[in-house]
Amino acid sequence: MARRPRSGPVVLAVVALLGGVVGGGVVALIGWWSGWATHESSSTASCSVAPVAERTLPSVVTISAHTSTGSGTGSGVVTRLSGVAGTVIVTNEHVVFPGGATTGAAPQLTLTYADGSTASATLLGADQLTDLAVLRPAADAPKAPAIPIGSSADLRVGDPVIALGAPLGLSSTVTSGIVSATDRYVRVPSDTGAAAHLIDAVQTDAAINPGNSGGALTDCSGRLVGINSAGASPGGESGSSGLGFAIPVDFAVPTARELAANGSVDRPVLGLQVQTVRSSLTDPAAETRLMIEQVEPGGAAQRGGLEAGDVILSVDGSPVHSSDDLVQAQLKATVGDRLKVTVLRDGKQVSTTLTMS
Repeated sequence: MARRPRSGPVVLAVVALLGGVVGGGVVALIGWWSGWATHESSSTASCSVAPVAERTLPSVVTISAHTSTGSGTGSGVVTRLSGVAGTVIVTNEHVVFPGGATTGAAPQLTLTYADGSTASATLLGADQLTDLAVLRPAADAPKAPAIPIGSSADLRVGDPVIALGAPLGLSSTVTSGIVSATDRYVRVPSDTGAAAHLIDAVQTDAAINPGNSGGALTDCSGRLVGINSAGASPGGESGSSGLGFAIPVDFAVPTARELAANGSVDRPVLGLQVQTVRSSLTDPAAETRLMIEQVEPGGAAQRGGLEAGDVILSVDGSPVHSSDDLVQAQLKATVGDRLKVTVLRDGKQVSTTLTMS
């Protein structure tokens, strides 16, 4: 399966990738997973924002990026990653490539710290598929404190959260709200035709606007729980509407660590190509499935016994109706993981196990 599949989403809202020129962030149509999290919350849905902001703002920077195809501003978070020397800046891929081009000359990057001082930065690695990037501040950059790392797995619906960043280029801006939902899947196409995939995203009603991308979403202790990435509003409207999405820190940190160490993410692939089919050719409302067009020699799919013509029904018990469903399974997998795949072959259900590599 291609590493950057393209599939038409169900159009539910307008979403903006929140980095980019003020007033002109990248806008695209998205569809998202409709299942709401069912966690209960013991939170009072409030916390003291002022001390969190005071402690955390020095760890949040404004990023100005210039490429051959565009310029823009976004946000970034100063952090430490195990196995990586010194502090680095974690942000979104679309912040460092505001024009969408990921080839050619490296972007020119300038960091502005909470005290107003500036420094240059270099790109260590970026991953368009998960919309994450890691920067190295110049040697003469201010010694900003690294933000403490929390856990997104501990978040529950209703928990209070705080968003920090530079919306509309306004550095050191703080907003607060609650966790509206967890475990969201958000597909965000760009104007280049490629798509970013936010996996297990945290949804929040904290005000998220263009320029917040790459900034910090924290808990009431000032610990990082997410990287702000996208906001949505009903079609025809603009600005924050209480629909913001952040990449969960439990996913962002290991991905950022690999980007810092290797410059890219070496993720396993399923090793197949698919096309969308409907259960009925005459009913436009009939459910869609994926039929395998081609199995790549030596790939996980071939080793697991999948064949061209198989119709994929589920992966690890989760129904598969679009290529995005396969993308989620692929992005969550690591080398050596075993995925149970059930297909329809010659009118019968057949199950097999794929070992990812």
